[in-house]
Amino acid sequence: MAKVYEFLANGFEEIEALAPLDILRRGGVDVKTVSITGSEFVESAHGVTVKADLIFENTTGFGDADMLMIPGGMPGAANLNAHEGLRNLFLTHNEQHKLIGAICAAPMVLGSLGIVKGRKATCYPGFEKFLDGASYTAELVTVDDNITTGKGPAASFMYGFCILEQLTSKAVAEDVKAGMLINELIALH
Repeated sequence: MAKVYEFLANGFEEIEALAPLDILRRGGVDVKTVSITGSEFVESAHGVTVKADLIFENTTGFGDADMLMIPGGMPGAANLNAHEGLRNLFLTHNEQHKLIGAICAAPMVLGSLGIVKGRKATCYPGFEKFLDGASYTAELVTVDDNITTGKGPAASFMYGFCILEQLTSKAVAEDVKAGMLINELIALH
């Protein structure tokens, strides 16, 4: 079973954190939320408090991770970017060529670390200036090698399904989509 850690900071965007988390868990992926606040409780950008599974400083490490994920939202993405332990973790994870996901404003963290330099990436409009050397696609979801980026709140479901497919299979992702009636939603468009 694939192992994913999703990092939460005060000011995170709820749908960008919880929709992919829900999709991955429905698909059988072991996902743990990790607070970087020093507390197990993290407040979202819109005042929703979430209890994280783990506290960053209390863990023994994340070496078993197949993927690291960060949601956007402000000031959540800026708070993630300011956390040196998280920044070092992402650098190490990328050096090991493991999967990384960031959505909305959170790709700014990858940009500040040089992780997306020379790659294609997407993010919330206006944040492309923080992608440092990346080619901005403006797509809902962009995958370039081990890096998956999402554009914003509306992309949360497609971002989650894209990651689920990477960690499991197309068949598992399609089964979860069917169970969530996503195909009916897409047909309405």
